[in-house]
Amino acid sequence: MKRFWELAVAAMLLGAVGPAPQQQAVAQEHQYLTGQFLVATPEMGDPRFVQSVIYMISHDQDGAMGLVINRPVAQGPLSDLLKALGREGEAAKGTVTVHYGGPVEPERLFVLHSSNYVGKETTVLGNGLAVSADVEILQAIARGKGPRQSLFIFGYAGWAPGQLEAEIKANAWFSIPAEPSLIFDGDVESKWDRAMAKRKIKA
Repeated sequence: MKRFWELAVAAMLLGAVGPAPQQQAVAQEHQYLTGQFLVATPEMGDPRFVQSVIYMISHDQDGAMGLVINRPVAQGPLSDLLKALGREGEAAKGTVTVHYGGPVEPERLFVLHSSNYVGKETTVLGNGLAVSADVEILQAIARGKGPRQSLFIFGYAGWAPGQLEAEIKANAWFSIPAEPSLIFDGDVESKWDRAMAKRKIKA
């Protein structure tokens, strides 16, 4: 039987298609959205992003990058994940939930976490958040020295210059201020509904 991370990667490569849309919304005027949530509208036509909530890591004239925060694909031992990434994990305790972060580089690990932990490859994002993209943070977590809160994510969502702005104009997305509590909330199934409830309908 395949181990959980192999199943997770398989699911991510298939696009981790979400549930069917249910509500109506309109897009906000495009702006740089670093540090905000990007929320798929019910009009989202790409099955890889249906009912997705994305935390935007970066957005500027050169393009955009974000991590889907509401698409768990598998759960398994932290020790197995460390072994899969080529690190010793025999002593690691506990389990981790692996999330689909987007269709770009689906085998690349990101950990979106609280900023009380900062490692060599950590980028502090503000609003009490940081992101690490190396195995060091997994080893810190295994030693009980990691961040208070964390989300394990493989892959990311990426847009070329102007692409995201065009998608927002086409009513595929809207943005809202990011709330760390929503990122780490265990009630994953309701994240999109709660994000939708915060949208502003323009007259």
